Amino acid sequence: MTDRYAVVGNPVHHSVSPRIHAAFAKQTGQDIEYGSLLAPIGEFPMVVERFRTEGGRGLNVTVPFKLDAFALATALTDRAQSAGAVNTLKFGGREALGDNTDGAGLIADIARLGVSLGGKRILLMGAGGAARGVVLPLLEEKPALLAIANRTVQKAVALAEHWVSRGAIRGGAYHDFAGERFDIVVNATSASLHGDVPPLPDSAFASATLAYDMVYGNRATPFLAAAKSCGVAHLADGLGMLIAQAAESFYLWRGVRPDTVPVIEMLRR
Repeated sequence: MTDRYAVVGNPVHHSVSPRIHAAFAKQTGQDIEYGSLLAPIGEFPMVVERFRTEGGRGLNVTVPFKLDAFALATALTDRAQSAGAVNTLKFGGREALGDNTDGAGLIADIARLGVSLGGKRILLMGAGGAARGVVLPLLEEKPALLAIANRTVQKAVALAEHWVSRGAIRGGAYHDFAGERFDIVVNATSASLHGDVPPLPDSAFASATLAYDMVYGNRATPFLAAAKSCGVAHLADGLGMLIAQAAESFYLWRGVRPDTVPVIEMLRR
């Protein structure tokens, strides 16, 4: 019997998740059907429950429902608990297990690029949901420093203070890091979606070997264009992270880990 999965969000028509999971299923020989669900605002629990009662086995959750999924889950993985948000639901019996695969997706994609995080100075821009989902996975890689810069300074400081027991971490405003150098700069803000670049001092790129934007598109994002103009040679957008976090969801559901590289190449084409 074919198992059913889907991505749920609002909007959701633009999602490439059905193509990604169809490729994973073909690659691994898994018998699944993967669709998309548009949930009206305020009706997320009802849409999920209907999908579940009709035999659905799991869901990917996209904006704006990651906090709703966190509240709906009856059990949480450690990484979902630390992120305070859920992007993957797995149904079994009466349990709805909530997971967050964003951080694992970022780490896996940076590893695919051949960049190690251990002992490096990392600057993470943003302190919202996208940033919260990756802080603990980044700290688990044992960087020399994880700096968090945000327009609202209090959010960056609070996020850093929350995780200070897990590693070298510091939060502040963008200008607080002027004059400091970083090996890796990660953009976890939504600025690129609006054609903007966070107010990061150019000096932050001076020694950077990788600039990574969680946003992806058909051309270089404004952040990556700015990094390139500062001399950063290694640039990456978030398509690989999207596919890697999807692979992590697929593994949670099916117990099989697909190869992301051919799927990245397919979507790039």
